[in-house]
Amino acid sequence: MPPLMLTPDEIEVLVLGAQWVSDRGDTALRRAAQDLIAKVAATVPARLRPLVLDPALGTPPAWRVTPDTIDMAAAREAIRAGTKIRLCYRDERERESERVVWPVAVGYFEATRILVAFCELRQDFRKFRTDRVVRASFLKETFGERPSALRARWRTTLPQSPGGRR
Repeated sequence: MPPLMLTPDEIEVLVLGAQWVSDRGDTALRRAAQDLIAKVAATVPARLRPLVLDPALGTPPAWRVTPDTIDMAAAREAIRAGTKIRLCYRDERERESERVVWPVAVGYFEATRILVAFCELRQDFRKFRTDRVVRASFLKETFGERPSALRARWRTTLPQSPGGRR
């Protein structure tokens, strides 16, 4: 395999992002982040290898990361496959509700994660903290819309940032 043609800045971005995921992702993503760093280290030219193996940039240790109560690997697979999830969810007031959702995306924050989904009950997009899921059943039923189209529809509901990005 020919060496990756990455600039030093691109390597630092990749390693910094992988470090963050390695500390804060679920088990599968943590492993993937560590594997990615190893693969990049093995494929970049020797003169750039120190940027991967002894980076000058770093992320602070994860602090108070709330454990997920939903299988995040299965949730990501449902997003890719366009299949529904049945959730039993507990809100901030400890009230439980049952929902069938069409998963759109996962948002990673410093200590928590959210599952963005179209909620059949509310007929609108909702965010569900992954640490408040009581139970999740991953259904085989598809929601009849391409996952990328559903994500595009969700993005139109987001406020636009000053830089023009949603």
